[in-house]
Amino acid sequence: KNLVQFYDAYEDNENVYIVMELCEGGELLDRILSRGGKYSEDDAKSVLVQILNVVAFCHIQGVVHRDLKPENFLFTSKDENSQLKTIDFGLSDFVKPDERLNDIVGSAYYVAPEVLHRCYSTEADVWSIGVIAYILLCGSRPFWARTESGIFRSVLKADPSYNEAPWPSLTPEAMDFVKRLLSKDPRRRMTAAQALGHPWIRNYNDIKMPLDVLIFRLIKAYIRSSSLRKAALKALSKTLTVDELFYLKGQFSLLEPDRNGCITLDNIRMGLNKRSHRCDERNTSSGDSCLVERSSVQKNGLPRVLCSCSKCSPARSIRQMGATCEIRL
Repeated sequence: KNLVQFYDAYEDNENVYIVMELCEGGELLDRILSRGGKYSEDDAKSVLVQILNVVAFCHIQGVVHRDLKPENFLFTSKDENSQLKTIDFGLSDFVKPDERLNDIVGSAYYVAPEVLHRCYSTEADVWSIGVIAYILLCGSRPFWARTESGIFRSVLKADPSYNEAPWPSLTPEAMDFVKRLLSKDPRRRMTAAQALGHPWIRNYNDIKMPLDVLIFRLIKAYIRSSSLRKAALKALSKTLTVDELFYLKGQFSLLEPDRNGCITLDNIRMGLNKRSHRCDERNTSSGDSCLVERSSVQKNGLPRVLCSCSKCSPARSIRQMGATCEIRL
């Protein structure tokens, strides 16, 4: 619902014309400026939830936007509570779960460090959302310089300031939320779905956690792990925080429509089909099966996965995952 609607397209000998949804409320950037440069925490949450929802949706489709910035979000009307729409997918690209892109695109103030290193994926969009969140909450950019090359150096080397006003007056959860979006290491950065489960934002307006492609990457990596690594991960699972468990349980429930404590390959396929229109079943064998069984919540609250499958789908197709194994997320 936060994607601008495409209605039709026409062309003549010189131009292509695209008919899209009319958004009369102007850009998010104009709305920020009209408010004196910053939002209250609650108003910022309203904007960020909409942005995160649409980005999480794009990522499960295998699409990375690559140019997220306030100018590329439009309000449907002048009303203060009007809906936000994402536009301008001119720089977007399809990306497979294990694929990395290497072309430098985007707007300097919002570009992620790994984009400048020419090795990035969907995490780059989350960095851009972090920059937007920083601007919404404090009214200034986290990285600034007079030249584009200076901005790039700042993105790569400098850290955002959280000492100046209004940061000391904001909640610790708000600061933690922004810091985890602006982690320079994309492996430590939250995904869009994880961000929607962050304590600062997850209770806002009955948010529904979206399916996260990261879960399929983790399952795939676990299945391919050695016995020693699996034993180490099992031990580490005992140290998971309440917030991490909240996220994992939410993801597990999205793949458990029958609430019967187990997930078959059909459950995984159904969950993906509900949330992804790019699921390709041509690679699926009817004889394959995948069972995910939940351990007692009273023991450790963690899902237990028993997998006897040759193919499971992380995002755009059912991907080969391996032989019989046991997984504890």
